[in-house]
Amino acid sequence: MRGSDERTGTLFSYVDVEERVPADHPLRAIRTIVNEVLEGLSGEFARIYSDKGRPSIAPERLLRALLLQTFYTIRSERQLMEQLDYNLLYRWFVGLGVDEAVWVPTVFTKNRDRLLEADVARKFLCELLSHERVRKLLSDEHFSVDGTQVQAWASMKSFQPDGSGSPPSGRNGETDFRKTKRSNATHASTTDKDARLFRKAEGQESRLAYLGHTLMENRNRLIVAADATLATGTAEREAAATFSERLPEGATLGADKNYDVEAFVEGLKARGIEPPVAINGTVSKNGVVRKTAVPSEVASSLGYAISQRLRKRIEEGFGWGKTVAGLAQVKVRGLDKVRAAFVFAIAAYDIVRLPKLLAPTGEMGPAA
Repeated sequence: MRGSDERTGTLFSYVDVEERVPADHPLRAIRTIVNEVLEGLSGEFARIYSDKGRPSIAPERLLRALLLQTFYTIRSERQLMEQLDYNLLYRWFVGLGVDEAVWVPTVFTKNRDRLLEADVARKFLCELLSHERVRKLLSDEHFSVDGTQVQAWASMKSFQPDGSGSPPSGRNGETDFRKTKRSNATHASTTDKDARLFRKAEGQESRLAYLGHTLMENRNRLIVAADATLATGTAEREAAATFSERLPEGATLGADKNYDVEAFVEGLKARGIEPPVAINGTVSKNGVVRKTAVPSEVASSLGYAISQRLRKRIEEGFGWGKTVAGLAQVKVRGLDKVRAAFVFAIAAYDIVRLPKLLAPTGEMGPAA
């Protein structure tokens, strides 16, 4: 018998969002961990927000919404609000009821900026890593470090001589760069003062950018520390040196050949950290091979080969961040906001990997 295509209006509708989400949906396991982490940050939220005034967006809901935006590559806050309005899965994850109104995009953005500028992104990552079930996955012996270039939200046409005033007039004004030399010493972006002209490797074009840095533990390849800095030639080693201060004595810290510098390697050795750094065997124009700072006993050990193989997995976090989490070109300006966006995206990368890491051990617990 053919069914009817007629629609009949209903006076009442009872929708339980919990029943609409499949029991085995990956977001169920993720939401369990996220809710426990946010509960641990409740005291921090109470300190940030005032007891007086009109209630703002609950920070727990705001951070869950930002995680959704990261997981599903939602390009803007306006599109995020649009999808929250009709997507029951998104409403369930954030904690919105079926009849609750979504937020105005500009209000959501202002609340987001205020929250992330309070260093909540870093604290969220720390709370995640100190979670009882997550902490069991982390190694305290072997680590890797690396950095990546993050393109700034600024046009090359905004890179003007200091004190020159404003960029070319019009929406896409004409500018002739031929035979003009531009450097960070004489030029600055008029739209993002913290962006620096930088290229990560030979053969690449220079771009206005920042540098993102991560520290990975080698057992399950989870990122245990992240930061973003100005783009300079020494920023990667400086960030790695800062990360190394939190490592226990006797740990190893693998890295690529950019870190094969005497000051950096000797600094690790002084803190009792073994430096299985890739040897930079650059050959000069005169045919002289560059002298490495890596001790020969370290380079010839079995652990060195293992560390060099595992350290490349750190690139997976950068790849996920740029293809999924929007780190190919950050949509915020200023070092503080870029740092918050980078650290939060890295925390999201860890969260995405947790269900598979915890499932074999039965540590995920009941879905909630």
